[in-house]
Amino acid sequence: MEPLLLIFIGLALTFDFLNGFHDSANVVATVIASHAMPPRPALAMTALTNFIGPFLFGVAVATTIGSEVVSEEAVTVPVAMAALVSAIVWNLVTWLLGIPSSSSHALIGGFVGAAVAGYGFGVIEIQGLMKVLLALLLSPVLGLFFGWLITTLILWIGQGLSPRANQFFLKGQWVTSAALGLSHGTNDAQKTMGILAMGLLAFGVIPTFYVPTWVIAASAGAIALGTALGGWRLIKTLGAGFYRVRAVHAFASQVGSTAVILGAALSGGPVSTTQVISSSIVGAGAAERVNKVRWSLAMNIVLAWVLTMPATGLVGAIVYFLLIRILPS
Repeated sequence: MEPLLLIFIGLALTFDFLNGFHDSANVVATVIASHAMPPRPALAMTALTNFIGPFLFGVAVATTIGSEVVSEEAVTVPVAMAALVSAIVWNLVTWLLGIPSSSSHALIGGFVGAAVAGYGFGVIEIQGLMKVLLALLLSPVLGLFFGWLITTLILWIGQGLSPRANQFFLKGQWVTSAALGLSHGTNDAQKTMGILAMGLLAFGVIPTFYVPTWVIAASAGAIALGTALGGWRLIKTLGAGFYRVRAVHAFASQVGSTAVILGAALSGGPVSTTQVISSSIVGAGAAERVNKVRWSLAMNIVLAWVLTMPATGLVGAIVYFLLIRILPS
């Protein structure tokens, strides 16, 4: 392999690792905060399920990312590398600040910003971009709704139950958090698969867009490793920042998040697991009592989500202009 290709693959897997490191908080925060599992076993199980997930549910999201957002003329090495650098920078900045943010928004923003900088707005595939934006915009709303709905149903059904029912929600999280890990690995690792396959096409390694088996394995391994190491700053924010999470909230938010994330993965919609899980946690708390939730923190996270795509789009464009001056033509 030529050195530039190795650098590109390294960048893609670094993004994937940071995605897992950044998003591990999403998957394990509630199971840890509700004392259903100790931190290390929770992260270990999540890492394992993140690795398994990408092998089980196809590559629909990878296809969307890699072949449906920009036209083939903009599928170039500088565009792909600029998108990755932009997303990596954003992930590191938001991790240092302890703010849950969307790796999906960051990657798409950097990708579109770089493509437009190099080839103009005409290379944007409107139908594909709308599919991505619709998934990114609707998924947190669905997460909020499902978190609220499932908690409401549990509280209504549980009125006549004894306190022992709490043990069911504690033990049940071994299943629901594993399912959430599978869905997270399925959706998020595919974003790296898509950008990697796109780069391989640009380098001429593959003749047409498809996702080789080694790309699936490498992406699954990188996101699992990142998850295993855990982003503790963000775990604290999601697990205790909104309100005091109890077993019922954790169970309900995990079930709701899994339904949304896995459904999107199967339909090819790249969603932000951060958005979905955070909004599901908020919905679960609001179902018990609206003023239970620290809405000021929720609004800070929403602000970070709103800023992500414009910010990474700008960074992606800047990095693209730098790369075309230093990369071999």
